[in-house]
Amino acid sequence: MLGLGLPELVVMVVIVAITVVPASRICAKAGYSMWLGALAIVPGVNVALAFFLAFVPWPIERELERVRQQGTRVM
Repeated sequence: MLGLGLPELVVMVVIVAITVVPASRICAKAGYSMWLGALAIVPGVNVALAFFLAFVPWPIERELERVRQQGTRVM
């Protein structure tokens, strides 16, 4: 079993859960696939993911802008 004991496996699962679950929720709320959040466990790619989410217009923002341009009131 790769030379890992139960404590090491538990720590690895906890670390993955702490990084992937919030990243997946953020991606889903932004209008992207929740599976995009799985990239948060890849070193280097997690930083690129953060920049991507920070600076790219989200699909939900584009939809809101479209609705505002139509003159439809959003509550």
